[in-house]
Amino acid sequence: MSATRPTAYVNARLLDPESGYDGPGALVVTEGVIAGVEHRAKIENPSADLLIHDCGGALLIPGLVDLRVKTGEPGSEPKETLKSASLAAAAGGVTTVVVQPDTDPVVDEPAVVDFILRRARDIELVHVLAAGAATRGLEGKRMAELGLMAEAGAVYFTDADRPIVDSKVFRRVLSYARAFGRPVSHRPIEPHLSSGAVATEGELAGRLGLPSVPAVAERIMLERDLALAELTAADLIVDQITTAGALDSLRRALGRGVRATATTSINHLCFNEMDIGDYRTFCRLDPPLRAEADRQALIAALADGEVKIVTSAHTPAPAEDKRLPFAEAAPGAVGLETLLAALLGLHHEDGLALMTLIRAVTLAPAELLGLACGRLRPGAPADLTLCDIDAPRVIDADKLRSKSKNSPFDGRRVQGQVLLTVVDGRVVFGG
Repeated sequence: MSATRPTAYVNARLLDPESGYDGPGALVVTEGVIAGVEHRAKIENPSADLLIHDCGGALLIPGLVDLRVKTGEPGSEPKETLKSASLAAAAGGVTTVVVQPDTDPVVDEPAVVDFILRRARDIELVHVLAAGAATRGLEGKRMAELGLMAEAGAVYFTDADRPIVDSKVFRRVLSYARAFGRPVSHRPIEPHLSSGAVATEGELAGRLGLPSVPAVAERIMLERDLALAELTAADLIVDQITTAGALDSLRRALGRGVRATATTSINHLCFNEMDIGDYRTFCRLDPPLRAEADRQALIAALADGEVKIVTSAHTPAPAEDKRLPFAEAAPGAVGLETLLAALLGLHHEDGLALMTLIRAVTLAPAELLGLACGRLRPGAPADLTLCDIDAPRVIDADKLRSKSKNSPFDGRRVQGQVLLTVVDGRVVFGG
């Protein structure tokens, strides 16, 4: 389908998290942007050159924005390339991804940021943005070239899975990032308590004989991060909050006006520590899966708006890195293609409002990064996802488009199928 030919998407269920509208609708796309929105199923008196796409009553939403995606490019292309990740994203209804800086070389200078953005433009599938490293080499010792990377296009700064232990360095990163108008994302984990851990401390980890970390390790580091964010008035992204205790700390800080935005992964909303009970390495994650009480606390915090953003935490790992004893297996799971279907499960099974869930993967991350996408209104980019939210299917990891197949959702029954993904008016999946 041509991106230059005006197209009308009619007979849809429009859901726009910006206006709060959820109902019958149609919209017109012209030259890559949304030209018009109607809160009725059809376009009145369409022009002769308008291409009509009947959505058949399916859900039409803004394309998903995934803030936390790992690829292997550059340096570890057998895990994942920018192209394979883009194909997976398009198939999952994700139109914008932010790739993490823990590549080889590390994204700690503007030339590497520029490489990623140029490669994404050449691939021409979904929007690929880059997060820059907060410290040189992700070592937590010396601040990276934040200003130059911001000029090159880095949308936020992070050391990915590695906590910045030195509080003076982290304070400096927050201060400089604020000066350049960029948030800082940080994983709240106390490194000494968590060293070598592969599970959450408790009866199950003890019975399985797995090295474990107490849940309080997350809260300890988060308290420090929030205090420094308050001191510097910087924008802090809490990277993958997972425990009820940390949510308590977040709640108090938000009440004081701390500029913190909490994210969590779809994995921690859908699984708990019992899912590793048979040493299933596809559920070997970082942070590790938590108790069911923590999972329920996360769901409640998402419903209440304390947790604002859900990510796929897409972390590809080839089979040879997963088919190992649990404690030796690589952590992480792919998630770009399963993110939307898993979210819809929280609506079908846990009763979360569909508007809340869609906002957490569209408007909320777009607003955090100052992007124009994530909404359905005239002038916004025509980044769209059409989905049958009731279509039943079974996730088959072998059929995922990611080069790695390490999905904890493998074999899981879900409801929700992406029918069409549109980026800048171009159909990149379905059709």
